[in-house]
Amino acid sequence: MAEHRSMQRAALLDAARSLLSEGGTEALTFPALAERTGLARSSVYEYFRSRAAVVEELCEVDFPVWAAEVEAAMALADGAEAKIEAYVRKQLELVGDRRHRAVVAISASELDAGAREKIRAAHGGLIAMIVDALGDLGHDQPRLAAMLLQGVVDAAVRRIELGAAEHPDAITEAAVSMALRGVRG
Repeated sequence: MAEHRSMQRAALLDAARSLLSEGGTEALTFPALAERTGLARSSVYEYFRSRAAVVEELCEVDFPVWAAEVEAAMALADGAEAKIEAYVRKQLELVGDRRHRAVVAISASELDAGAREKIRAAHGGLIAMIVDALGDLGHDQPRLAAMLLQGVVDAAVRRIELGAAEHPDAITEAAVSMALRGVRG
């Protein structure tokens, strides 16, 4: 029975990911989750008490997965600049991934304090990964530099998500260039 419940829960989370990546947080409703999973709407409430609870669990499950992918890419890079480049490239490479799309949709939405706190913590974890590399490059305020760098990455993510005029590769190259060379171009 417990195994069945965890399969149902996984199916609900997967349906939530699809809904978020297709239509953002407005698309994530209990009727839509019920329809996608073939469960009765009342059953969805047995697993999650609210949309915020679904979002919170997705953050807990998905953020660590793609943060680990960014970390792994950085671990393969040799030297501070290469680590920074890997940090930017890997995040932008993950944009098409449904888990990432769900996380982006969540980040952009109105959330309750619990879910917002989890997102902040996860983002903090991402930023912490890059602080040392920036310190190694000689930044006197590596934490501030890391937050600004993540702002460049977030802007590039949104640009790719929007299907902007520029090709995603061009957006990635511009973001990497800005990360490594600042605005000198």
